[in-house]
Amino acid sequence: MSPGIPEDVAQAIVAAGRRLDQRNWVPATAGNISIRLPEGRVAITRSGFHKGQLSADALMVVDLDGRPEQPGLRPSAETLLHCGAYRRFPEAGAVLHGHSIANTVLSRAVGDHITLARYELLKAFPGLATHEAEVVLPVFDNDQDIARLQAAVEARWDSMKEIPPGYVLRGHGIYVWGRDMDSALIRMEALEFMLECEFHERSAR
Repeated sequence: MSPGIPEDVAQAIVAAGRRLDQRNWVPATAGNISIRLPEGRVAITRSGFHKGQLSADALMVVDLDGRPEQPGLRPSAETLLHCGAYRRFPEAGAVLHGHSIANTVLSRAVGDHITLARYELLKAFPGLATHEAEVVLPVFDNDQDIARLQAAVEARWDSMKEIPPGYVLRGHGIYVWGRDMDSALIRMEALEFMLECEFHERSAR
């Protein structure tokens, strides 16, 4: 484990990896998980590790520009998307990225967003007190140039009246964040439930 990662932070990331793996949202070595640390630092999963089998050795620390504290350790290329969420949302304490079947298939079949409307689980998101609401989940074309992709995400955020609870990369996966790991997991589970509902509803048409 990278020096400077508190034991409780490491345990939270390991537990989150197991929870996402149980739901088949992080197959193979897909996905990444992070927690904000003090002083502009981020604890994040290293590249190439199965998220259901994480240990403290699978974690590392980067700064908010994605630079590793230990140069010999390799972060995921998508670390910059985590850093982008932390820079944009000072209240964000954890970021999750997963690859479910529902978000992967749906994002390949839609335009630049997925609308989730009239679901009871919309009430899991702050500010939504009724199921008679909707959330517009942005969908972005996947891009191997992560800095360019993050710029596209930022531009969409700037154009929206309300920041959504997450976003999807087409054919790739979902990103969510929360004030802490529990909040991020709740947000991800709520979104994935509704995306799975959308997947089955569209498949039945």
